Amino acid sequence: MAAELADRGYRVTVYTSKAERWQKRIEVYDAKDNFLLAGNIYCVTADMKQAVEHADLIFVTVPAQTFCSLADELISYVRQGQYIGVVPGSGGAEFAFRSLVEKGCILLGLQRVHSIARLKESGKSVYMLGRKKKLEVGTIPCEQSTDIAAMLEEMFGIECEALPNYLSVTLTPSNAILHTTRLYTMFRDFEQGKSYERNVLFYEEWDDRSSEMLIACDAELQALCHRIPLDLSAVKSLRDYYESYTAQDMTAKIRSIVAFKGLLSPMKCIGEDRWIPDFESRYFTADFSFGLKIIKELCDLFSVDHENITEVWNWYQSVAQENAKEAFSLDLGKDECIAQYV
Repeated sequence: MAAELADRGYRVTVYTSKAERWQKRIEVYDAKDNFLLAGNIYCVTADMKQAVEHADLIFVTVPAQTFCSLADELISYVRQGQYIGVVPGSGGAEFAFRSLVEKGCILLGLQRVHSIARLKESGKSVYMLGRKKKLEVGTIPCEQSTDIAAMLEEMFGIECEALPNYLSVTLTPSNAILHTTRLYTMFRDFEQGKSYERNVLFYEEWDDRSSEMLIACDAELQALCHRIPLDLSAVKSLRDYYESYTAQDMTAKIRSIVAFKGLLSPMKCIGEDRWIPDFESRYFTADFSFGLKIIKELCDLFSVDHENITEVWNWYQSVAQENAKEAFSLDLGKDECIAQYV
């Protein structure tokens, strides 16, 4: 994003704790290692105040479990009218950044990233894979969505649809369902002392058992969308998104996606070719605790059956007990919850 926007003429500052490792020219390549573009970054800094105080738009691209601490850092430097853009915008961003909205900032979140990115060389170059043909954005306040969609369309050169509310971003069943159901079916037999012979390809070795649980949890999420008295028609089922309506078709589809090729699972080697799940990976800490857990909390609040979502969440709690304690917790009633999206 930084390289592409800089290449398109925007003045881009990158905030990173490892500023000394970055160069100001960031190169972008395609999957075949062909050069696509390069952006000259205006500033790379580890100073939060320097990074954001003069910015018109602040893009947040950190994992969801860091949203609250980031909001605490930002609150002293943001100003009324600044845009806070979360990419992707799920993970409870509207709750974590509420203090910034109350200060007069405008929150916007994309349903999905504008392209899949893979690191080529840290601080210097990156691969851009599967660039989207269309973006979807939700905002708080929601009446800003049309103008913000037009702004993003111009910035990225991609058609951008304004969503009717921010909850349409929060409930997007991307990583919150896709990643969690896969991890559950991969590691449901894991216990302390158990290890695996190799790191499994996350998507290319996807199986029907993973697809079955994905479809089951996706159906419960759709039931939730139909129960909440808001327009959530933009929360598309993964079955529709992937045009796959049986477990076998879903497995074939996910295995075939070119941008997913070669991606390993969140595992770590413990020596002698033995592997265990890496519970510190954002696939776990973000997608369970600030993805699936939000959906579960809303199902509880609106009295929607969610036995499969609960099964996946309970498994995560049992194997990642300390991390699970940091999970999202919804402390709102129905009316208060709905009011923030209207």
